Formats: sequence, C-alpha cells, structure tokens
Amino acid sequence: MNVGFDFINNKLLIRIDGDIDHHTCDEIRSRIDNEIMRRNPKNIIFDMKNVNFMDSSGIGVIIGRYKLIIDKGGLAAMINVKPPIKRVYDICGLKKIIPIYENENQAIQKI
Repeated sequence: MNVGFDFINNKLLIRIDGDIDHHTCDEIRSRIDNEIMRRNPKNIIFDMKNVNFMDSSGIGVIIGRYKLIIDKGGLAAMINVKPPIKRVYDICGLKKIIPIYENENQAIQKI
C-alpha cells in the first residue's frame, strides 16, 4: 500500500496504490490527513486507478476525508474507479455526495 500526492490548482490529488481495508485504513487516513493539514487544499481528488479492493473501513476513510474538505467549503471527487470499487461506491450511496470523473483533467476542471 502506498499513497502519493500531487497539488494542482489548489486541489490535492490523492493517488492510492493498493487495497483500502481494515489492515491499511489507519495508515492511509493518517497520510491523507497529514497532507491536507500541510497543503490546506480547497478540493480533493481520489485517484483509484490502483485500488482493486475497498471494504467498509475504506469507505470510512473516503467519507471522513470528504467531511474534512466540505467543512472548509471544498469539494471531493474520484477518478479511475474500477467496476468492483464502483459497485461498493454505488451500494453505499457515495455517488450522491462524491462524483466520479473519467480522468484527472476532467476532475480538475469540474471541481
């Protein structure tokens, strides 16, 4: 599991590489929170290209970071979501609060 970051136009692009589950969620949460505190982005974009599995702990990580950003008046988005992750995403109702975009450029332009 690895988490990488890019900062583009006051947007924090969060690249997660690996599963987001009860084994990895604390480390992922900590790394993202530290980067949000350090950079103070307006919006965040989760790049899910290299995520093949996400359980309820992973959903908690996503929702928690979403809440951090909306409390500051920002927005969140997701890109490169694979079908198994999209299924979990849809079942949990995340699609109502965090839009999915096809790619990084589209997300950067829309939020």
